[in-house]
Amino acid sequence: MPMNRMERRLATAQVSHSRTAARSRPQRPPTVETLLRRYGRRLARAGLFYGHGTDNPLDDAAAIVCHVLQLALPLAPRSLRRRPSRAAVAAMQALVERRIAERIPVVYLTRECWFAGLPMYVDERVLIPRSPLAELIETGFAPWVDPAQVRRVLDVGTGSGCIAIAAALALPKAHVDAVDISADALAVAAINRRRHGLTRRLRLLQSDYFSALAGPPYDIIVSNPPYVGTAEYNSLPAEYGHEPAAALRAGRDGMDAVRVLLREARRFLRPDGILIVEVGNTERTVRRRYRDWPFVWLEFARGGGGVFLLTAADLEKMAAKLES
Repeated sequence: MPMNRMERRLATAQVSHSRTAARSRPQRPPTVETLLRRYGRRLARAGLFYGHGTDNPLDDAAAIVCHVLQLALPLAPRSLRRRPSRAAVAAMQALVERRIAERIPVVYLTRECWFAGLPMYVDERVLIPRSPLAELIETGFAPWVDPAQVRRVLDVGTGSGCIAIAAALALPKAHVDAVDISADALAVAAINRRRHGLTRRLRLLQSDYFSALAGPPYDIIVSNPPYVGTAEYNSLPAEYGHEPAAALRAGRDGMDAVRVLLREARRFLRPDGILIVEVGNTERTVRRRYRDWPFVWLEFARGGGGVFLLTAADLEKMAAKLES
């Protein structure tokens, strides 16, 4: 039966409505691989600084994506093909935008960093682990000591506890003491100590350098103390502003902590013990101020430097010069 004018109009409208719906149907969420490329490009254009747990935009993007989706790196092909929910994509996008707008290091956004192959919880109460000392710890401090003979280790300025924890795991027969003046830092170190099952062999103490210590001497004293001078600190990229200033700044010349360690460490070392200290860019100042000291400047296959070693005998020998 032929349609009248009204019926034809309704039929046309229905068809038109169906076509519009088809055109506006939401697209499927992108894959993880697509998101990694998208966020990597976005971060690369933002002029960010890297070096706080990651060293390039793609690593930042991967950290954010894996954090939101609770995926482990390296990503398996199946994970790369995964299509996250729209809510997950929105969460990733929000973290990317915070990384750019606030210049927050990505590991403060994800609350996780890696040190010596170990996962560590981190937040703004502690410095982000990035020391070349990880490489030395992985070898059990060999060849400078016999790892099998190490029984006591001290970490001065432990922060997140990363050095102390890595040392305890690399030296399973050793007891490790970790000190920090910051109660906030020690709270973070306690989280990591618990995470790695070291509540019995790793002791955390609030101490201004060696002030709270008593008992047997140590085979190894290791420290990544504050070593940034005033001029250098004022020139650092914005990302450093999220880290605790007290964990970075060490007086006008960056030497405040070094002076204390060189003066006092010998009293807490065994006669055959060693002191290892990271001083970063302050290495040139240390060499100049202590030009006659027998420092051994360590080299690392994976890069980094500014780390010296002294034996207990070296410290005893030079003590008179410090006191004069």
